[in-house]
Amino acid sequence: MSEIALIVLWILATLAITSLAGVIGKKYGVEYIIAIMAALVVIANIIAGKIVVFGPFVVPAAVIVYASTFLLTDIICEKWGKQQARKAVWAGFYANVVMVIAVVIAIHWPSAPFAKDYSEQFSSVLGLVPRVVLASMVAYLLSQHHDVFAFQFWKNKTKGRHLWLRNNLSTMVSQAIDTVIFITIAFYGVMDIVPLLIGQYVIKLIISVLDTPFIYFVSWLMNKIPVRSEQNILQKSETDKLS
Repeated sequence: MSEIALIVLWILATLAITSLAGVIGKKYGVEYIIAIMAALVVIANIIAGKIVVFGPFVVPAAVIVYASTFLLTDIICEKWGKQQARKAVWAGFYANVVMVIAVVIAIHWPSAPFAKDYSEQFSSVLGLVPRVVLASMVAYLLSQHHDVFAFQFWKNKTKGRHLWLRNNLSTMVSQAIDTVIFITIAFYGVMDIVPLLIGQYVIKLIISVLDTPFIYFVSWLMNKIPVRSEQNILQKSETDKLS
């Protein structure tokens, strides 16, 4: 199997696992899918430090996980509305802030004498460059809020039809916003940003196109699951207490 084919399989596997969060959310409540969204944002920022190749392009290893967060916001917007999608965006941002604070504390906490070598390796891997962190947070907030707005805009324009259209139009533009803002703030003046802009956006476009069948499948699957009302949840809770 070629390297590119293997990476495509990784993309498909990540999208499949991510999209199934919609099923969990439908069955147990939107809070679950919002929590998964926050977890993906944290994971993406942790693994972004590794730079990888995809064909002729050089991208952060987080590109697959991060791009899949746009699939989640589209699923939430489609099934729960833009208010819940915005909650998911802010939950991801808050989780990222907590992660940054925790990592900074861990890095500056004096290490045990016998673990100095490991501590240096830890710091080199998770050390945060303020400019990159700022770029990540600004790009995330602007692009994700645009994704929610654009998805709802096209949903209203098409009167709820053509899910593939609003999914791709909202995500492709949002990914462009994210890429331009992040690369410009993080690397302008440090290196030639044009190859980085092109490489990251091409990969994100590929992922955006590949996630279209998944949003259709998970939407169909979610329609098969009955909605759990608050009354049913409370009744189940009371039954559990009595048993």
